[in-house]
Amino acid sequence: MTDVMIKRRKARELALQILFQADVGNLPIEEAIETTLADAVDLDKEICDYAVQLARSIWQRKPDLDSQIQSVTPHWTVERMAAVDRNLIRMALYEMLYVPDVPYRVAINEAVELAKEYGSTESRRFVNGVLGALVRKLNLDKTQRERG
Repeated sequence: MTDVMIKRRKARELALQILFQADVGNLPIEEAIETTLADAVDLDKEICDYAVQLARSIWQRKPDLDSQIQSVTPHWTVERMAAVDRNLIRMALYEMLYVPDVPYRVAINEAVELAKEYGSTESRRFVNGVLGALVRKLNLDKTQRERG
């Protein structure tokens, strides 16, 4: 893994912690950021900056992201999903839609890897399945082939 990939992975982990705190603790995103960063004093500024930007942007677009997620999980509401799973799916979907330098396959792979580490035994499969359905629904495979 390159230095950039390692930093992005750490930033995603930190963003997941922020999102989890805001979601489960029902906290304002700024409070979740402040609390999480207070515990992350050893991380470099670049990692923290990307994590905070990611968490704020995801939280700002949460209603739209959740609507997209809900459209491919008609029998499973976003609220019923495990908190880790729904926040990983939100993060990957956000990166797939709004971060042009992150290919959708990378966003999915990162979410699945983090699900293995932080989720339940079923999280990996669930996260991968929902994100795969979103790729098909949003036709991201065709879109990224045309861009690249």
